[in-house]
Amino acid sequence: MIHDETTLRQTWLSVILRPHRSLSRRGFRILMGCVAAVSLGVGTVFFLRGAWPVIGFCGLDVLVIYLAFHASYRSARLYERVELTDQALTVERVEPRRPSRTWSFIPYWLRVHMDDPARHDSQVVLSSHGKRLVVGAFLPMEERVQVADTLSRALARHRRGPL
Repeated sequence: MIHDETTLRQTWLSVILRPHRSLSRRGFRILMGCVAAVSLGVGTVFFLRGAWPVIGFCGLDVLVIYLAFHASYRSARLYERVELTDQALTVERVEPRRPSRTWSFIPYWLRVHMDDPARHDSQVVLSSHGKRLVVGAFLPMEERVQVADTLSRALARHRRGPL
């Protein structure tokens, strides 16, 4: 009997890591509306007092805030997909405006390192046979600790095999 390799492959872990953004799209529109309203009000006051060039600067500050948030949302499209199967632990990093990159490790030899106790600048490092890869660098420290723990537990289960 012939079996397709994908039907025999067991997935031990599959997660997608994404950067956290505290402001939703709706919240962004509300914030920009408030900023524009305040800027228009301040600009109008200066215009009525004869300082009409200030209106241009008030519009410029709204534009700069909008562009900063736009850049932040664009960087939020970054994500990392981590998948542990019987054959490999694969990390795929997808960044905006860059080709995606993929790393693969043999699970048996793979080690997960993170400072204990974790500090603000601690990183989750995967290492095997001289190769090192930092995953989830864009996550807050608490989430990096959780990722390191989840990866370590999944690798331990993988090494024990199916029960």
